[in-house]
Amino acid sequence: MNFRSRRSAYCGHWEKYRKGGSSWAAALSLRKRKSKGALAKAMPILYRSETEELDDDARQSAGGSFVRLTDGITHYELSNLEQKNTVVLVHGFSVPYFIFDPTFEFLTKSGFRVLRYDLFGRGFSDRPSLEYNLDLFVRQLTDLLDALRITPPIDLVGLSMGGPVTAAFTTRFPGRVRSLTLIDPAGARAIEITPLIKVLKLPIVGDAILGLVGGETFVKSNARDFFDPRLVEHFSAQYRVQMQYKGFLRAILSSIRNGMLDSFIHVYRALGKMDKKVLLFWGRNDETVPFEHSVDLCAALPNAKLHVIEQCGHIPHYEKPDEVNPILLEFLQ
Repeated sequence: MNFRSRRSAYCGHWEKYRKGGSSWAAALSLRKRKSKGALAKAMPILYRSETEELDDDARQSAGGSFVRLTDGITHYELSNLEQKNTVVLVHGFSVPYFIFDPTFEFLTKSGFRVLRYDLFGRGFSDRPSLEYNLDLFVRQLTDLLDALRITPPIDLVGLSMGGPVTAAFTTRFPGRVRSLTLIDPAGARAIEITPLIKVLKLPIVGDAILGLVGGETFVKSNARDFFDPRLVEHFSAQYRVQMQYKGFLRAILSSIRNGMLDSFIHVYRALGKMDKKVLLFWGRNDETVPFEHSVDLCAALPNAKLHVIEQCGHIPHYEKPDEVNPILLEFLQ
């Protein structure tokens, strides 16, 4: 028995105002909410780690390409332009597209046209003053494919928060997707949040606290993504690049406050009722989206094929590409 068969299994084998004297209370509540909103607008928060403007000069050293979409400029990289079979890589909550370095290189050398990009608020993509919710990220992916004229059915790969983004895109535009690969996807259950994240959800208070502590708290939390600590230093250095540009932390806060760490099990259940090929990877030692979440996801996606990667954390494609890449290639072919 080789390592693939030991680590694989089909998920299907797993099992208005109220009446009476309350109008004054409602009016008072509305007045308080308006006051809080006005106060928030009057108190712009300065994040000490964000010292640079994300402009054309900053983007000159970024590599890749840029395109203006409905909600702002998106940073992307597209390889093998002459090829027809397109694989689109969608990253997670806060780490931009460099997280797909091993996958992008491997699939490009394997003859696929490969697209990766930075979600809004991350990397070198714009940080628009919008609500960072599922609709925004699905619209960004839709607009990007349209702008690049990528029309044939695509193979989607979603990592972590990219899981609900790609799953939602597939349910909304089923004709545009041939297959979906999910890597330690978020959204089967709500992510268990720390006391700090709970505080950050609070308007004004959360902004002020994050203004004091800066973005290093996210650098430290990302270290939990790894089973092998030797990879953390290089990863953290790459991650910090985006933190210097204004708007990063505001985007992260908005994502938290607009439910991007919540459950999207309804999206996965809708996907499970569709006739789509689904491949699922999960690191056995994932502390960010724990392995036990896979039970819920397998119930929602009974036809998905699950590969458990041993001695591995939240990003198996990055930590163990020699194990993940052959399985992914076989699936895509």
